[in-house]
Amino acid sequence: MFNAKHPPQNLDEIRTLLAELPGVDSDAQAAVLEREPTLTKPAGSLGRLEEFSLWLAGWQGTSRPRMSRPRVTVFAGSHGVVAQGVSAFPPSVNQQMVENFINGGAAINQICKSVDAELRVMEVALEIPTNDFSQEPAMDDEGCAEAMAFGMSAIEKGLDLFVPGEMGIGNTTAAAAIAHALYGGTPAEWTGRGTGIDDAALTLKTRVVGDAIILHKNQMHDGLDVLRCVGGREIAAMAGAIIAARYSRVPVLLDGYVSCAAAAVLAAVRADALDHCLVGHVSAEPGHIRLLDKLGKKALIDFGMRLGEGSGAALAIPLLRSAAECHNGMATFEKAGIDGKEEA
Repeated sequence: MFNAKHPPQNLDEIRTLLAELPGVDSDAQAAVLEREPTLTKPAGSLGRLEEFSLWLAGWQGTSRPRMSRPRVTVFAGSHGVVAQGVSAFPPSVNQQMVENFINGGAAINQICKSVDAELRVMEVALEIPTNDFSQEPAMDDEGCAEAMAFGMSAIEKGLDLFVPGEMGIGNTTAAAAIAHALYGGTPAEWTGRGTGIDDAALTLKTRVVGDAIILHKNQMHDGLDVLRCVGGREIAAMAGAIIAARYSRVPVLLDGYVSCAAAAVLAAVRADALDHCLVGHVSAEPGHIRLLDKLGKKALIDFGMRLGEGSGAALAIPLLRSAAECHNGMATFEKAGIDGKEEA
């Protein structure tokens, strides 16, 4: 059982947490299903908003879904694989962007203001790059578990929604490697331009992804092994936060390619590990749409974004807020004095 005061020390303890994940609150969902037909609208007329209110209620554990306290947390990490020339930006941008977040100057700061969401930034040993996974595993067992445990600390009681965002130069290379390791195919199918690399760098990045999976394939027995071998600390932290959110009854809205890669390692261990997760948007990174198909998830919006930081998912928060407000605030036919649908 998850205990925030005693974080997991190794990946086997993480596996135990995944084996014991709590399920949805069926009583809360039953109450939503009972109330929904009484609201002043034709049945099903709000489409996916009705699905969202049911989902929120079930994973918040309440008959009246809430969206008054959503939070975006940006996890920042550093990747050793950047030394291979897979990114258009140098690693120094990591710390510079963290300072930009703190000073309120990034896109995610503006988006969180506009959608009335809290924003937190958590550095995951930012000054220490992971190992270059083209040469050796990115992390050892204990180091990966430590990063996951750090991510777990991001979840607080009282949150209505959690959006895991990220900042890490090189992390689309890690995401591509994770997806390729989990789902096969060719490296090119999973590898995109990330921060805007040119054709030569894309060819190099694709080769690095493919060679890394060949290098580590004998060590990768499940999703957590994949995370350890080719992931990053901020990706591990997001995965840990997703687990902790499940135990704390906080639904999760995933962001783009890197965020969903973090989630995918959990789904590879347990098929229903992401039932408490929706996906906020479809990234322009080409591997993301393939990854969503593998995960069986349909994004809320598609704006052609590829920034990361939790930005696409944050933009979708008002859709979930609208779903909750409609379910809670609409009058019933009886209260409004409106004749309901007659029985045939």
